[in-house]
Amino acid sequence: MKIIKVLGSGCAKCIKTAELIEKIANEQGVSVSVYKEASPEAIMSYGVMSTPAVVIDETLVHTGSIPQTSQVKEWLE
Repeated sequence: MKIIKVLGSGCAKCIKTAELIEKIANEQGVSVSVYKEASPEAIMSYGVMSTPAVVIDETLVHTGSIPQTSQVKEWLE
């Protein structure tokens, strides 16, 4: 199971990012656990300056925008 964190303040883009990842994981039959992390300290610990950001298994893979569907599919392979 992949552990995925969506870093952000809880804004609409952050919520949309988490929903998109969950939707694609379900479509692909990939087991994921998606967490929303809004703590400024946690976000800064990854060096993120622009949200939403995505962390998969403790590796920062995306920052600053809602990811493209194709990107999410690649992350879940």
